[in-house]
Amino acid sequence: MVGQVETKYYKIPEKLKLECGKTLNDVQVAYETYGKLNEACDNAILVLHALTADAHAAGYHDPNDRKRGWWDDMIGSGKAFDTDKYFVISSNCLGGCKGTTGPSSINPETGKPYGLEFPIITIEDMVKVQKKLVEHLGIEKLIVAGGSMGGMQALEWAVEHSDFVKAAIVIASTARLSAQSIGFNAIGRNAIISDKNFNNGNYYDKELPEKGLGIARMIGHITYLCEESMHKKFGRNFKCKPSFDFGVDFQVESYLDYQGRIFVDRFDANSYLYITKAIDYYDLPERYGTLEAAFKKTDSKFLIISFSTDWLFTTEQSKEIVSALIKTKRDVSFVEMQSTCGHDAFLIESENQTKVIRSFLREAK
Repeated sequence: MVGQVETKYYKIPEKLKLECGKTLNDVQVAYETYGKLNEACDNAILVLHALTADAHAAGYHDPNDRKRGWWDDMIGSGKAFDTDKYFVISSNCLGGCKGTTGPSSINPETGKPYGLEFPIITIEDMVKVQKKLVEHLGIEKLIVAGGSMGGMQALEWAVEHSDFVKAAIVIASTARLSAQSIGFNAIGRNAIISDKNFNNGNYYDKELPEKGLGIARMIGHITYLCEESMHKKFGRNFKCKPSFDFGVDFQVESYLDYQGRIFVDRFDANSYLYITKAIDYYDLPERYGTLEAAFKKTDSKFLIISFSTDWLFTTEQSKEIVSALIKTKRDVSFVEMQSTCGHDAFLIESENQTKVIRSFLREAK
């Protein structure tokens, strides 16, 4: 168990040049660390979060916390990312709303929240910020690990900073989204932008676009599950009995409505717009011509994990990465885990992941 932890903050001293050509000043990064950095400064593992997570990956902030960090089952003494051996770092991504500079942050030029004046960001930009943080922490070598969007960041780290990255663990992820996934993200963004309270992103001192953000979360949440898990949880069961109107009748409707309502209390609608756009833009093979050309830049070892019922980031997409790594004669291990949890399996099913990751880390030195 990690125990009680504190979120820390680092302000990048220089301007940050973004992929879109614009710059950001005074970029702040929220981060947490678990375990101790060794004298060689080479026992670090950077864990990279998915779309709506944050720097709080393990432990709790105070004794009254009901909910521990988003990967608490995987980080700690004796766990997959063993804090008796490793110095584990987690940071909130650029564009987020949990302490790292994003659209809800104060624009130093205006003294008001950026809103839609915040520049468009990319996965590459997120990694640039993380690189500044790990350099500030004095790290010489590290392992990167992440699921979903975090897996995209891990790929970017391994390709662009191979001299830094000993190994990359890419879980339930892809080198580029499918058209279907881009479509789901577009629907979510349109739900937010169409909300009567969106006000062109300038809603911070007004009514929030809660309905639009809630709908976006409902759409996204469906893609994180799978038909089997939804049938097992809900089937066609009613909440009580048919209402014969357009209210919430089925248990699955009630569940999604609840997920949408609680999401608006913890996440910023503008951050949802910016981060989903960054995910859409990420296309490793397009940037280098082919995946093989991209992986020629790296000497990192790779562990690729997929889940059998993940229809958002499929096993076939993971195999595309594995095939390109094999063709370029890179050191790669691949496991498809059987699961009934869909895409969410990387957050839920810790036992099997722990066995595989422990074995991989023993060799990734």
